[in-house]
Amino acid sequence: MNVQEVLDQLRDLDPRDPGRWPLAVRAGAVAVTFLLLTLILVYLFVWQSVRPRLLASEAKESQLRQEFVIKHGVAANLKVYQQQLQDLRRSFGALLRQLPSKTEVPSLLEDISDTASAAGLSQQLFKPGKEMDKTFYAVLPIKMVLTGGYHQFGVFASDIAALSRIVTLHDIEIKPLAKAGGFDSLSLTLTANTYRYLTADEMAEQHAKSHKGKFVHPPHRGPG
Repeated sequence: MNVQEVLDQLRDLDPRDPGRWPLAVRAGAVAVTFLLLTLILVYLFVWQSVRPRLLASEAKESQLRQEFVIKHGVAANLKVYQQQLQDLRRSFGALLRQLPSKTEVPSLLEDISDTASAAGLSQQLFKPGKEMDKTFYAVLPIKMVLTGGYHQFGVFASDIAALSRIVTLHDIEIKPLAKAGGFDSLSLTLTANTYRYLTADEMAEQHAKSHKGKFVHPPHRGPG
């Protein structure tokens, strides 16, 4: 029996009377029907439940690959990062050395006052305020009122920036004197902030006050 004869027999089959089909055709139809039902059941009850886990696994794999790339890059450049860390520590130490200790603050205040006098300014007010503690340093604001000219104000600001210790100028206000005029008869009101590092005992005391009743790690111990 050739292929053409098989095809002719299949065309002659009555789909409404499968009982009269040849045995081989009936067996084949049952096998195909069973296979289709199996595929449908596998899709509905197996694939549909497994697919979300598969998608989650694929997403997790993608995340792990990204983490691997990042960690591999860090590992490959570990020596570079270690060198950068050492450079940052040296820079931090250099900046920290620009903050005076508690015993050096009076001489720094004197330097600020002398800087104003050296610039040719007349000091109407020089009033240190209340010291404010921060993380590892303290800020001491100084209210100043100076009189002089624009050029002298510029010299003063430049000389303050050249001090070996960190001093920043804030809330600057320049206005003409009430009974004078011109660029050489001006009043400069400002706040000069000086900074000093806290000793280990001061940081421990500040830490205890801010975390009273809590168990936390002690703060990093700075110099002094």
